[in-house]
Amino acid sequence: MANVSARQIDAIIERHAALQARMATGDMTPADFVAASKEFAELEPVAAAAREVVRLRGELAALGEMLSDAEMKTMAEEEIAAVKEALPAAEHDLAVRLLPKDVADERAAMLEIRAGTGGDEAALFAGDLLRMYSRYADAQGWKVEIISANEAEVGGYKEVVASVTGQGVFAKLKFESGVHRVQRVPVTESGGRIHTSAATVAVLPEAEEVDVAIEEKDLKVDIYRSSGAGGQHVNTTDSAIRITHIPTGLVVIQQDQRSQHKNRAKAMQVLRARLYDLERARAHSAEASARKSMVGSGDRSERIRTYNFPQGRVTDHRINLTLHRLPEILEGQMDELIDALIAEDQAQRLAGLGD
Repeated sequence: MANVSARQIDAIIERHAALQARMATGDMTPADFVAASKEFAELEPVAAAAREVVRLRGELAALGEMLSDAEMKTMAEEEIAAVKEALPAAEHDLAVRLLPKDVADERAAMLEIRAGTGGDEAALFAGDLLRMYSRYADAQGWKVEIISANEAEVGGYKEVVASVTGQGVFAKLKFESGVHRVQRVPVTESGGRIHTSAATVAVLPEAEEVDVAIEEKDLKVDIYRSSGAGGQHVNTTDSAIRITHIPTGLVVIQQDQRSQHKNRAKAMQVLRARLYDLERARAHSAEASARKSMVGSGDRSERIRTYNFPQGRVTDHRINLTLHRLPEILEGQMDELIDALIAEDQAQRLAGLGD
């Protein structure tokens, strides 16, 4: 594990104190004060972790000096054991807080779920996954909005795209991208045989207009009449939108709204997220080729998880974690699973800093 030096710790504490003193003077422009406040808020938990390491290291040194005192030796040895037990956890906490942050971690996310192999059963499973993520989002205090949905006749979805907004959405959901496999007896199967089906999940950080430059000349926009389920307003107006981004070939279709303007706005929202994701992939390609992260590769063709109904278990293949809590997880109780993925990613990145 990468260890944090005394010099690094001193620099953190000094920077935190300097920011606090500077803001207290009031001698700053509003823009400077906002910038300093943001940095101070981000540095606060890091500085607190640094101070805890300093405290424990100082306590360990002081107790070491007490070992030469015959009367204090026994008590000092007991306290030294306690501090030595607490110090590695404090140092690990600080090291994790100092890891480079993904600039997209605090963003909202675009969640795309597509039925894969398995026909009707795959569509039903895609619906189960959407429900699982929606329940998890509710527990986190996030909001889920369906952007577009192509429903299957038997239920579930051939494809569904949703926007998930709230604090730290992408940080918690970004490791969900990949192929999710389900093993169960389909409701449509009279023989009781276990089938294996799959759905693909993609989690993209939502992008603002300033993040991605999209020029009108690079867009081919087709307007046509909506089709499919949608009630009496379907097929009455030309409101469906298909936007093709010519340089990349990306195509976004939006027809869920009655208004052509609303369909275009939502299509552009999805297109921005996909283009931003492409830019992030390019930026990370050099690092990925040097050392591909087992957790965060983002390869959507990779089978990442299996949901086995007969045995009531969920297995994440990237970290070899099996939980016998399938019903609870499908109800959105995903904390143990997501926390394990985040911890493994942190461990890999800490090990990488020590290489």
